[in-house]
Amino acid sequence: MQYAGVGGVGVGVGGGVDCDVLVIGGGIVGLSTAYAVSRLAPGTRVVVLEKEDGPARHQTGRNSGVIHSGIYYRPGSLKARFAVSGAAEMVKFCAEHGIAHEVTGKLIVATERDELPRLHALVQRGRENGIPVRELGPAQISEYEPEVQGLAAIHVGSTGIVDYGRVSAQLAESSGAEIVYGGAVDLISRRPSGVAVRTTSGRVVRARVLVNCAGLQCDRIARLAGDDPGMRIVPFRGEYYDLDRPELVRGLVYPVPDPAFPFLGVHLTRGIGGGVHVGPNAVPALAREGYGWSVIRPRDVATELAWPGSWRMAARHWRYGAGEIHRSLSKQAFTRAVRRLLPAVSAEDLRPASAGVRAQAVLRDGTLVDDFLIREAPRTVHVLNAPSPAATASLPIGREIAARALRMLRAA
Repeated sequence: MQYAGVGGVGVGVGGGVDCDVLVIGGGIVGLSTAYAVSRLAPGTRVVVLEKEDGPARHQTGRNSGVIHSGIYYRPGSLKARFAVSGAAEMVKFCAEHGIAHEVTGKLIVATERDELPRLHALVQRGRENGIPVRELGPAQISEYEPEVQGLAAIHVGSTGIVDYGRVSAQLAESSGAEIVYGGAVDLISRRPSGVAVRTTSGRVVRARVLVNCAGLQCDRIARLAGDDPGMRIVPFRGEYYDLDRPELVRGLVYPVPDPAFPFLGVHLTRGIGGGVHVGPNAVPALAREGYGWSVIRPRDVATELAWPGSWRMAARHWRYGAGEIHRSLSKQAFTRAVRRLLPAVSAEDLRPASAGVRAQAVLRDGTLVDDFLIREAPRTVHVLNAPSPAATASLPIGREIAARALRMLRAA
């Protein structure tokens, strides 16, 4: 492994440090990591660098606010392990800190016959992951959701809702870390004795161990550190609508997902405030922080086009992508997708809401990374894929990352 050297920012043996662990990224995973370090090793000095002027401004603060049960994820995967334990921990954390949340349960509904085998597979997967599920027929669906129609469904009782922005703010406050806002990382120097990071605001932070939780920018941070991450972030925008007739939906309603893709499909989510979010779809974004079609960053587009995995992914999944783009550009097409679950809805009932962008890791061969991806390098831990259910699973993920960083710290 090669070290990145930056003139004037290098760390020498006698250069001193500002902290023991430096976390790049003030989303929920980065803040949970800082929180976990302070609990696993009290007295450890932690600094968090966040380029925005507050926490959770991207993936964390723009998701649907669901506490996922873990039913979708392959048994034995990090997603399954961390989501199941993380959901229970998240509910406990919110209760302890007075953060509004609710365990609502949710329905996963099959509307076509070819979805029934996949629905039954989810029942088995849920049981393997230790998640209680109840199988429902059409009449039982209406007991939970009178306006929802389907051939069959399952009810997952451990799903809930929360405001992850509030959770992130509490993690920042409880971590005891120094949180530095307002400066993107532009230089990293790593030597055998430590790491130094410079931000665009001119701040230099020296640390013994670096943790990369930069989300949409994580592959760039890895390369700044001198490491080849073996993947690239390809951003997918998730577009939402608000339902003007929220009384049509009591809780959370999901379609049966396609196992070929790490996306859950357009679903209905009654949030903490009582409103109902509809979405998201999954369309390629033209910027890593591109929350609308009008946001285009040539550097981001060039990075995607230069990565062989982007072309291989597109060749493999172009039909799926074309359908998502059609639903993005046509409100009528989006409405038809919603009406499969909720026949009473009309285009006039849907009001555009804020979008989010998912940081999806894509390998060189075009594979969409489906699990959390954490890799280590000298004095560095890189979190290279942490999409949904990362918010749900953030407390155990944070402990896992913190434990790796602390092992490096002790070995230094």
